[in-house]
Amino acid sequence: MSDLSQRIAGLSPEKLKLLAQRLQKKKESVFSQPQIVPQSRESNLFPLSFAQQRLWFIDQLQPGNSAYNISQPMRIVGSLNVAALEQSFNEVVRRHEVLRTTFIVVDGQPLQVIAPSFSFKLPVVDLQELSQEQKEAEVLRLASEEAQQPFDLTKVPLLRVTLLQLAASEYALLLTMHHIVADGWAIGVLIHEIATLYEAFSIGKPSPLSQLSIQYADFAVWQRQWLQGERLETQLAYWQRQLGGKLPVVEFPSERSRSPIQTFSGARETLVLPKTLSEKLKALNQRQGITLFMILLAAFQTLLHCYTDQEDIVVGTDIANRNQAETKELIGFFVNQLVLRTDLSGNPTFVELLERVREMTLEAYAHQDLPFDKLVDILNPKRELNRTPLFQVKIVLENTQTPSLELPGLTITSLKVENKTVQFDLLLELNETDQGLFGVWEYNTDLFHRDSIVSLSNNFATLLNKIATHPESKLSELKIVLNEVDKKQHLAREEAYKNTIGQKLINVKRRANNR
Repeated sequence: MSDLSQRIAGLSPEKLKLLAQRLQKKKESVFSQPQIVPQSRESNLFPLSFAQQRLWFIDQLQPGNSAYNISQPMRIVGSLNVAALEQSFNEVVRRHEVLRTTFIVVDGQPLQVIAPSFSFKLPVVDLQELSQEQKEAEVLRLASEEAQQPFDLTKVPLLRVTLLQLAASEYALLLTMHHIVADGWAIGVLIHEIATLYEAFSIGKPSPLSQLSIQYADFAVWQRQWLQGERLETQLAYWQRQLGGKLPVVEFPSERSRSPIQTFSGARETLVLPKTLSEKLKALNQRQGITLFMILLAAFQTLLHCYTDQEDIVVGTDIANRNQAETKELIGFFVNQLVLRTDLSGNPTFVELLERVREMTLEAYAHQDLPFDKLVDILNPKRELNRTPLFQVKIVLENTQTPSLELPGLTITSLKVENKTVQFDLLLELNETDQGLFGVWEYNTDLFHRDSIVSLSNNFATLLNKIATHPESKLSELKIVLNEVDKKQHLAREEAYKNTIGQKLINVKRRANNR
């Protein structure tokens, strides 16, 4: 640890917060971001943001790929005003130009074009004549089919909504957007606006929402104009130093051979970590003066190290990238990806590894303004058609919960539909709730068996429990703990198999004796 890092580590939480505020002010004074201003709509042709450009390129390589669909199916019970709901979606489409945007090519360059208006129709599918069992099956079938239905980026809108009527006061709402026009934050904006508008329109009142000061296309223009010169060079210098040379690839023990072309077939497995564990981790957080995400990241990279024996681990994560106040109310694709590379060599204790992770993460946050897609273009790594560039494994801790849709007089619940597509080899998405940490493992089924992911998930929980109580453990000691757990699990599976075979033999003999 450097002398400066030691001094920082010794600061109280209050002083750390004050230091962070001063550093932020210094950063703002050196690289102050000018306000995003509305652009002329005379030509109606705008560049894509860097993030949009990557998704557009993927769509050109693999048209019809539904891996970048964002779906939010939900069940609605109560007296629904269908006309007011349709009017609400129409108003959201009017307010947010990105929902009226299509993508074309001019002189070899992709551009976004905004339709001046669009009349949004809410289709209603009547399933009332079906039996209850048939209704449930049909809702799940249609929801899954809707989530897998690809978008045509040249046709408006890149938002689909379908209402399934199950009874006089029971519905299912299927909402799907393409990632090129939305992200997780944007879904929250959409849900908030629909709830506000529906409440007004259902009683004949006008929209209470104020007009937006800018649109997503204005951000795309601003982003390309702002990220130039010294700003770009400062960001690039860090990332080229951090990621220069050949980047390591997380190689799990081979289960299935990797296809020559990247596949997106996937499945999900849940992870529940009790509140008692999250509280212990928070206590470690307070002692070390670091964030919960840094602890989870260090633990996740330790888990990968234990599985692969690699000491240079690269993973990705998301960052909201809505640094200007005017972007926080917009629907659009803002989220940026950070590449987090950690050196696990020398068999450090977990506490020592945490310090490495903290320094690396803070540096990455300080250079978060460089879009991931711009970074890929400039680093220009060797392109492999069967892997995502720079990283293939990702961890995300959601700090803000997507609000649930609440409409007056209605009960709305999420509809669980299996999503069979993924974007990475492996993604762990964690949410902190009142009950503890809730997580979902998304994994590529062409690479992993479900049993392997269940074992991986159990080992992660074991690792976190050990870290929470013995943070001074060395990585080699943590690996021994996981190896012992694996041995016990293997013996338990063998014992269960023997018992199953034994019981089958007993049943066969019993049937033979009864003849």
